[in-house]
Amino acid sequence: MSARISRPAKSATQSGAARTKVWLLEYAPTDRQIEPLMGWTSSSDTNPQVKLWFATREEAVAYAEREGIAYRLEEPKAMTRRVMSYSDNFKTNRVGQWTH
Repeated sequence: MSARISRPAKSATQSGAARTKVWLLEYAPTDRQIEPLMGWTSSSDTNPQVKLWFATREEAVAYAEREGIAYRLEEPKAMTRRVMSYSDNFKTNRVGQWTH
C-alpha cells in the first residue's frame, strides 16, 4: 500500500487560497477489476477513498512513517500571480491591438 503526500493546487473556479496551505495524504489505488457486463471499474480496497489532511508536510511524513506506509512526496510548484486591472485593457502602450 503506497500513498502520495502533496499540497493540492487551487481549482480553476477558486479565487482564494483555501485548502492550498494544507498537505494531503491519499492512498494510491491497488487492485481494480473491470465489470464485464457494464464496463464499470470496481475495487475491494477502500483505502483510496480515504484522504487525510495535515497542517504541515512534516506531520504528514511522520504519520506515514509511523504507520509504515510507503509514500511519495510531491513538492508544490510556485504560484505565479498575474495582477491585472480592467483599465489595462485600454492603455495606449499595449503590445497588441484591442479588438472586440
